[in-house]
Amino acid sequence: MDIVDLLLIAVGVSMDAFAVSICKGLSLNEVKPEHGFKCGIYFGGFQALMPLIGYFLGRMFSGFITAIDHWVAFALLLYIGGQLIRESRETEVLDDKMDFKTMLMLAIATSIDALTVGVTLAFLNINIWITVTAIGITTFIFSYVGTMIGSKVGSIYGSKAKLAGGIILIVLGAKILLEHLGII
Repeated sequence: MDIVDLLLIAVGVSMDAFAVSICKGLSLNEVKPEHGFKCGIYFGGFQALMPLIGYFLGRMFSGFITAIDHWVAFALLLYIGGQLIRESRETEVLDDKMDFKTMLMLAIATSIDALTVGVTLAFLNINIWITVTAIGITTFIFSYVGTMIGSKVGSIYGSKAKLAGGIILIVLGAKILLEHLGII
C-alpha cells in the first residue's frame, strides 16, 4: 500500500465523522475551538482505535462484524438524530456542553465502519500503526473543520439547522444500513 492509498483510506473513513461533526456544530449555540478539538479527539480517536481492533481480531470475527456493523451504526445514528429533531422543537436555550455519553455514542456510530476496514487491513501487507495514525489525524482535522462549518450554518438558521442535522444523521444511518443490505 502506498501513501496515496493510505490517504484515500484515511479520508474515506473520515467522511462519516466529518458529516456528524457538521451536525454537532449545528446543535451548539456558540462554538469555540475547544468544541472542534473535542470532536476531533473523540472521532479521531475512535476512527484510529476501531481499525486497530478490527486488524487484530479480523480473521476470527470478520463474518460477525460484517453482519452487524450496519445495524449498530443505524441504531446509534437514528437515536442521536431523533434527539436532535426533538431538541429542535424545544424552545429552551441550548448550552454548548458536549457531554460524554453523546460524544461517545457519536464516536462509536461513526467508527463502526472503520472496524470493518480494520478487518480488511488484517489481510493486507501494511504497517497498521502508520495506517491508524493517518486515519486518526485525518479524522481529527475533518472533525474539527466540520464542527466549525456547522457552527456557521447553525448560528444563521437556529432550530431549523438542528432539525436538518437530525434528519442528516438519520439519513446517514439509513444509507449505511441500505448499502450493507445491498438495496442501494
